[in-house]
Amino acid sequence: MNYIATADKTKLYVKDWGSGRPVILLHGWPLSSDSWDDQAMAIADAGCRAIAYDRRGFGRSSQPWSGYDYDTLSDDLAAVIEQTGATDATLVGFSMGGGEVARYMSRHGGKSVTKAVLVSSVVPFMLKTNDNPEGTDQSVFDTMAQAMKEDRAKFFGGFFKDFYGSSMLSHTVSEEVLQWSRSVAMQAGLKPTLACAKAFASTDFRGDLASFKVPTLIIHGTGDKTVPIDAAGRAAAKGIPGSTLIEYGGAPHGLFATEKERFTKDLLDFIQS
Repeated sequence: MNYIATADKTKLYVKDWGSGRPVILLHGWPLSSDSWDDQAMAIADAGCRAIAYDRRGFGRSSQPWSGYDYDTLSDDLAAVIEQTGATDATLVGFSMGGGEVARYMSRHGGKSVTKAVLVSSVVPFMLKTNDNPEGTDQSVFDTMAQAMKEDRAKFFGGFFKDFYGSSMLSHTVSEEVLQWSRSVAMQAGLKPTLACAKAFASTDFRGDLASFKVPTLIIHGTGDKTVPIDAAGRAAAKGIPGSTLIEYGGAPHGLFATEKERFTKDLLDFIQS
C-alpha cells in the first residue's frame, strides 16, 4: 500500500515495513517520513511493523489548500490507523508530530493505541502567553513566516543548522544531511509549510494531556533551540500522568540523527518493554 485517502480525498503517502506489532511514526516539520528511515528499519528488523507517512502537504502526499489544523491532522492519523489495520499500536511523534499524537488521544480516544512516544515534541504549548511564560514569543514565529515568504530556501539553510545544533565549531551532522534536509523541506508546498508552522506554534495541547491513558515516553534534548525543553518535554512530563521523561544532555532538536544510536535503542527498549 503506497497511498491512503483521507475523508476529504487527500492522498497520504505511506511506508509499511515489516510485520508484527505496529509502530506508527509521525514526522516533524518541515520534513517527511524519510526522516524516520533509520528507526523504521531498526523497528522492522526487531520484529515489529513500522508505518510512516508523509503529512498532508509534505513529501509525496497531496497538497490541498486546507486541512492543516490539528483536528484534521489527527483525523488523517485515524485514517492511516484504520486503513492499515493497525491495532495495539505505538504512536511516535517527533516535533510537530507530537501534536498529532496528543490530539488523536483526545479527539479519537486513543483508539487502537497501547503506547505513545513524544520526541522533541511541541506538546503541550509552544506560544508564550500570560499563563505559559516559558513559551516562545509570537514575534519569533512572525519573523519565521516572513522569512519563508521572502526566501524559503535561504530560511531553511539557517533553520536546519539550529535544528541539528551544527555550527562552525560543532559538526553534529554532515553537510550532506543538512543539504538533504533542505531538499526534503522544499518538497512541501508553501501554503502547507506556513499553515503547519502556524498550527504548531499556536495550538494549545494542555487540555489533551489527560487523554494519555497509556504508557508514555518523552525524549527531549536539553540543548533544543527549536522547541525548548522547559515549555515542551518537561511540561508534558508534568501533565501526562505516569509518563517517563528521558533528557538528552546538550542534544539539539533533530536528535533522531544527532543521537541516532542512543535514540533508536531507547525507542526499541520502550516499544518492546
